[in-house]
Amino acid sequence: MTRTKQPGRGWAYTGAVLGGLVSIAANVAQSFLPPHGSDPNWAPEPGAVVGAIVWPVFLFIAVEILARTAWPRGLSWHLLRWAGLLPVAGVAAFVSYRHLSGLLQHYGEEPIVYVIGPLAVDGLMIMATGALIAGVRASRASKLAPQAIPVHVPTPIAVASTVETPAAVPSPLQVKQRVDARRQTETTTAKPNGSATDTPVTAPDPATPKPAIAAGQLARARHVAEAHHKATGAAITPGELAVRLRINSDRANHLLAALATG
Repeated sequence: MTRTKQPGRGWAYTGAVLGGLVSIAANVAQSFLPPHGSDPNWAPEPGAVVGAIVWPVFLFIAVEILARTAWPRGLSWHLLRWAGLLPVAGVAAFVSYRHLSGLLQHYGEEPIVYVIGPLAVDGLMIMATGALIAGVRASRASKLAPQAIPVHVPTPIAVASTVETPAAVPSPLQVKQRVDARRQTETTTAKPNGSATDTPVTAPDPATPKPAIAAGQLARARHVAEAHHKATGAAITPGELAVRLRINSDRANHLLAALATG
């Protein structure tokens, strides 16, 4: 698994290492300061120099243990973790502070400088430690987070539609005109010896009851028949009258018979 590079982790280690080096250098330099009233040939003992290096190194190792170890959960583990860290870090920080403060005082710095100056080194190391712990926790949280699994979605295949478009539905007027025209054709075919200009029927079938004729409808039929006669010179047929008045052929025959008798 590829490790994710955490932003700021390099700066955190830079701060921790730089603070540790400054602390080591200050401790070693302070160990070479001769005590008051010492011999001019005085030299620091090797143990004092090694001890000056040990304190910052202990502090750096304690920080690494705290940041890199995946500590189990539980109150006892928290107590062990912090109870073991605080003595090491506290003692190392106190000794380093005293050494650096004494060195600054020996160099003739003002009291405010050699009192609060060493806190900058310790503060840098504390801040770097916090950044390392935060980075480790963020890395563990990202590993525990559920990973998104890519799902391959197939490309839809275009399928030609086989559904036929329904034919246009004719209007009721078109249906009536087609039915009337078909009836007119049947009437003409049933009389092979007749023509398109046959004279209207003058006598209705006595077996068929005569429907009542409205005066308005009879007047319209007379007007249409006269107009057709003037235009063509021939009498109008039942089929033509049925189309003009939008009625059936039987009604047209009845109207022509009524006009002939009237």
